[in-house]
Amino acid sequence: MSGNSFGNSFVVTTFGESHGVALGCVIDGCPPGLELSKEDIQKDLDRRKPGSSKFTTQRKEDDEVEILSGIFEGITTGTPIGLLIRNKDQKSKDYDDLKDVFRPSHADYVYTKKYGHRDHRGGGRSSARETAMRVAAGAVAKKYLSEKLNIKILGYLSQIGPIKIGEIDPAQIDQNPFFCPDINVLKDIENLIDNLRENGDSTGAKIEVSVTNLPIGLGEPVFDKLEADLAKGLMSINAVKGFEVGKGFDLISSRGSESRDEMTPDGYTSNNSGGISGGISTGQELNLSIALKPTSSINKEGQTIDSSGESRKIKVKGRHDPCVGVRATPIAEAMTSLVLMDHFLRNRAQNADVLTDIPDLT
Repeated sequence: MSGNSFGNSFVVTTFGESHGVALGCVIDGCPPGLELSKEDIQKDLDRRKPGSSKFTTQRKEDDEVEILSGIFEGITTGTPIGLLIRNKDQKSKDYDDLKDVFRPSHADYVYTKKYGHRDHRGGGRSSARETAMRVAAGAVAKKYLSEKLNIKILGYLSQIGPIKIGEIDPAQIDQNPFFCPDINVLKDIENLIDNLRENGDSTGAKIEVSVTNLPIGLGEPVFDKLEADLAKGLMSINAVKGFEVGKGFDLISSRGSESRDEMTPDGYTSNNSGGISGGISTGQELNLSIALKPTSSINKEGQTIDSSGESRKIKVKGRHDPCVGVRATPIAEAMTSLVLMDHFLRNRAQNADVLTDIPDLT
């Protein structure tokens, strides 16, 4: 299977299955000299891990990370960093009925057609549990970006089902299990998820990510535009079906005279492009958003087929999130961090000695 590595200069390769022995990753290209501990990684894993509240899957996993290599005396050495998380709370029998039946809008059918054989337990390699290693690797990238470059990455839930936030208070994001910045909608979200679980159904969500103190110049202007790589990274997250940067699809109905980010000696007058022009970061705040579809693993009867092509009815047992977006914020932050780290190293390699007389607008 190809496609398990991400990045060019900061390369992350993940391995493992949802109900396998363990999940793991190798980070290649991390600069030497970064102080890094297990706790630096664990705090982000704890934000993402299952069973952390009654509003998510009740699979109980510690998601305790083990550092296997790449760090000596608490400092990165520049060699590959190996990370491992052991699975502990698999209930594979919950998936026995799915061995020869395909869940609608899941990877089951296409995965089997492509590879001819699949691990049906919890989705195997296509399970969202794989994202634990993205969060672990992203924590390393996020720490470097923050400590060495003062780049700050902030994600939050901005919509779940029909419920939209009305205000953004960053202090509230980590004070509730939804990563929601608006305290006024928390009770509505709780009621929505309770209702979904009672009815065996699910709903979608929107996650937004903002990045501040981003330098000018990240991103390549042709195939590897910054927003193109961000789109690839964020849309590789399970259940993500939409990506926007800046005003995104709202620009369809706007005029060029309204949407262009005009420049003055004092800086930009707007940021409709979300901090990227021509595929290159402008130094403004980077604004992204992703849309996650409702999970298809639900306890509500639907129609599907089995491996013989016969019509079957399906209800998925097991422990599942009524909304996968509830735990997606740390994953979105992680993928954003990996892309920015990769592009920082690429830009530094080629353009570290470039000097211009053009003033900064930020």
